[in-house]
Amino acid sequence: MSVTQQSVKAEAQPFDRLGFVIFITAAAALGGFLFGYDSSVINGAVSGIQGRFAVGDGVTGLIVSSALLGSAVGAALAGRFADKYGRIRVMKVAAVLFGVSAVGSMLPFAAWDLACWRVLGGAAIGIASVIAPTYIAEVAPTRYRGRLASFQQAAIVLGIAISQLVNWVLAEAAGGDTRGRLLGLEAWQWMLGICVLPAVAYFVLAALIPESPRFLISAGRLDEARSVLREVEGGAIDTEARIEEIRTLIATDHRPRLRDLFGGRFGLLPIVWAGIGLSVFQQLVGINVIFYYSSILWQSVGVDQSSSLLISFSSSIINIVGTVIAILLVDRIGRKPLALVGSVGMAVSLSTAAWAFSYATGSGDDVSVPDLQGTVALIAANAFVLFFALSWGVVVWVMLGEMFPNRIRAAALSVAASAQWIANWAITVSFPSLSRWNLSATYAIYAAFALGSVFFVARFVKETKGVRLEDMG
Repeated sequence: MSVTQQSVKAEAQPFDRLGFVIFITAAAALGGFLFGYDSSVINGAVSGIQGRFAVGDGVTGLIVSSALLGSAVGAALAGRFADKYGRIRVMKVAAVLFGVSAVGSMLPFAAWDLACWRVLGGAAIGIASVIAPTYIAEVAPTRYRGRLASFQQAAIVLGIAISQLVNWVLAEAAGGDTRGRLLGLEAWQWMLGICVLPAVAYFVLAALIPESPRFLISAGRLDEARSVLREVEGGAIDTEARIEEIRTLIATDHRPRLRDLFGGRFGLLPIVWAGIGLSVFQQLVGINVIFYYSSILWQSVGVDQSSSLLISFSSSIINIVGTVIAILLVDRIGRKPLALVGSVGMAVSLSTAAWAFSYATGSGDDVSVPDLQGTVALIAANAFVLFFALSWGVVVWVMLGEMFPNRIRAAALSVAASAQWIANWAITVSFPSLSRWNLSATYAIYAAFALGSVFFVARFVKETKGVRLEDMG
């Protein structure tokens, strides 16, 4: 019997360590929680920052999007550092960066100072966006991998929801004003600073979970690798056969480099372009406009500050519901069908929102939308969040963790994640000015990208459901 056949046979036997695998997966996914919290907490703080530093739309867009520049850098470097120093050490570095950024963002003395701290936090977000799906894909048994990989997105949406709840609670405690004072600081400062608490928890949990067996084998630490394989795959697994299988793959591969991603008809390999396309389309539909700007978006069409924060929180709850649906379905119906359903739903929802916002009247701070169109806009925006969450929000992270061949996985994932952050930055920095120009047209643009994603998935994306990482090619 071949090594691969032995491994598959062992994996098909009853799995008795699922509880432990769920724990280490959840611990790794805490980086996703911080990713969601730190990237979206700025939503509630935007109006306070604008008032404190007297900045306009352009500077506001730069402050909000500054974290995304750091994210692109962090994502680009994370794969290389993870291969050299190990997944756990990189998680600890991310935790430290999250904590330092939170404290610095809480106590800025100028707008540019705040932007710098946000860049540092963004680097941590970028690292978390790469290291969590990589680690989870490497420790998860094949038949559970889709659901366990979904923990990353579940943690992200939970972080988003908690950040919006914290923002609303702090604003209410400060008299319904993000510039109201609490214990000597303005409410928006506390919003940004509280992130230090989950950062500490992330560091502690990262110290408790085992290193990835694939990294341990590549580093020659075979005794540790045996121990981890027994812990995560159960006693029925033939550890020696599994180690030999992974060693064979490592011996025939080489450390992934950026130049390994080239060789296709259009420069990069087709699979790399597919990963970049998934990452970019995920952002071009404008999902993070909801999570970064929904507070001032609703204020711009006549909703008061406290109610706008509560609406942002309700959207986050819908985001969680959609993510749970995706987790339940991703290993049943597959990645590609979910993505197609989500793309169609997002295109319809965004087009509806564009129609509703076309009825906005007034200018500057005196803008309003008729009651009917305002209700339609709110329903459409939340439907958009739901369709995104039950599809692209989960599917992209699952596929990026498993779609690339072993020999290029880390490098390709870093490039795809970097492209995602650059697209995210472009959407985020442009939204304040675009929405001031024409909010309806802005949403029509996002709807066009959602429609384009339907054709992209149908033509260029291959299903990865049930395919082992070692068999990706």
